[in-house]
Amino acid sequence: MIQPLFMVGARGAGKTTVGKALARALDYRFTDTDLYMQQHTGLSVADVVAREGWIGFRQRETQALQAVSAPQTVIATGGGAILAPENRAFMRATGLVIYLRAPAGTLAHRLEEYPQDAQRPTLTGKPIAEEMVEVLAAREALYQEAAHYVLDATASPDEIVADILRRVQGELVR
Repeated sequence: MIQPLFMVGARGAGKTTVGKALARALDYRFTDTDLYMQQHTGLSVADVVAREGWIGFRQRETQALQAVSAPQTVIATGGGAILAPENRAFMRATGLVIYLRAPAGTLAHRLEEYPQDAQRPTLTGKPIAEEMVEVLAAREALYQEAAHYVLDATASPDEIVADILRRVQGELVR
């Protein structure tokens, strides 16, 4: 069986951009857990959070992660998917987990440059630069724990895909 590849990292790390390019390179399907939730609930992430709170959203995120996980699929996860221990264990056990790591300043710049890509509501209520510092401080160890591979997300998407392909060659079949 050809296992799935899970893209993890904070908002703005490039999980969707790199994930789509990686899926094309591998001739895999691509899916995004946030998009899956939006399509199946008819609600945006912000709407789900407003109606059900972050706890309800995180439960839906776990359900979405498990629902979209399939062989020959690249999956872009939400930035907080790694918060749930069961999600970290599930991803590590069923596929390869790739952490796209970037400094808070880079992430904040990307989110400010492309605000429509940041569909999630603020986690802290603070300016995005401060929020990204806090989010990374709280999640870095969890991203590291989940990851089979940690890659520099400041590189170009093509460079990241080439790096992933070099690293995972021979590991996708098990």
